[in-house]
Amino acid sequence: MNTVMSNKRIIALYVLPSLFLILAIIYVPIVLTGYYGLMNWNGIGKPSYIGLANYKTLMHDSVFWHSTFHSLLFALLSTLCLILYLAVALVLSGKIRGANLLRKIYLIPMLLSSVAIAQLWLKVYHPTNGILNGLLEKLGFHHTPEWLADPHIVLYAIFIPILWQFAGFYILIYYAALKNIPASLVEAAKIDGANALQVALRIKLPLISEVIKVTIVLAVVGSLKYFDLIYVMTDGGPNQASEVMASYMYHKAFREFDFGYGSAIGFFLLIICLVATWVIRRLTATKDTIQYS
Repeated sequence: MNTVMSNKRIIALYVLPSLFLILAIIYVPIVLTGYYGLMNWNGIGKPSYIGLANYKTLMHDSVFWHSTFHSLLFALLSTLCLILYLAVALVLSGKIRGANLLRKIYLIPMLLSSVAIAQLWLKVYHPTNGILNGLLEKLGFHHTPEWLADPHIVLYAIFIPILWQFAGFYILIYYAALKNIPASLVEAAKIDGANALQVALRIKLPLISEVIKVTIVLAVVGSLKYFDLIYVMTDGGPNQASEVMASYMYHKAFREFDFGYGSAIGFFLLIICLVATWVIRRLTATKDTIQYS
C-alpha cells in the first residue's frame, strides 16, 4: 500500500477522473456564468459583449432587490429554525419512549420530492377546499385568509413547507452528533449535580459546536438558492411577492430569454453565497476546538 501511495503516477490516475468531473460540473459552469453575465444573449444567437451593463442594470433593478430581501428573510428564518431542530434532537437523543418512531416520522419529508411536497401543501392551503381553512372555519373563523394569494403572508405560508421539508435532515445531523458524545461525560456531569438543561447547554452544545456551524452555513446558503418548491407553489407570485433570487434568475433567463441578465443574477447569487459563508465562518470562529475521546 505504501508503494502505491508513493507513486505519483498512480495517485494522478486516481485523482484526475474526479478532478475532471469537478471541473466539468462545478467550475466550468461558474466561469461560463460569469462570462455570459458580460454578454447580451438570448440563448440562441451569437452573444455580444456589453461589459458590466448587466450588473449595472442589476444594481437599479427593484424587483431583484425585493427578491434578494425575500431570500435573506428565508435565510434568517431557516437559521432561527435550527434552534427548534436542535431542541427536538436533544429530546430524541435522551431516553424517551417512542424516540425511534419519532425519528422515522421526521425523516418522511426527506423521502418526498419538492414537487410532491409543493402539491401536498397546495391542497392544504386551498382557499375553499383546503384542510387548513376548513379547520379554521370549524374553530369559528369566518374570514379565512387566501394563504398563497395574499402578498403580506405568502412568504411565511411558503416557509412552513420548507421548514417541514428539511426538519428531518437537520434533526438527523444533530441527533448523530449528540449520540457521538461519550456517555461518560454526561454521567459525570449528572453526578456533579447538573440537571438536564445544564447538561444540554454546558456539555452537549459546546461539544457539537462545529456541527452547529456547518448546519448554519447549510441553512443560509440553501435558503439563498432555494427555488423548486417556490416555483411550483406560487411561481414568484402574487405580483412577485414571493419572488426569490433563484426564481427571478429563472424568469429572466428562460421566460424572457435574457440569458445574459439571468447569468448576471446567477453570478451575483454565487457571490452572495460565498460572502455569507465567509461572514458566518468569521462570526463563529473560535481559537480552540473542543475535543473528546
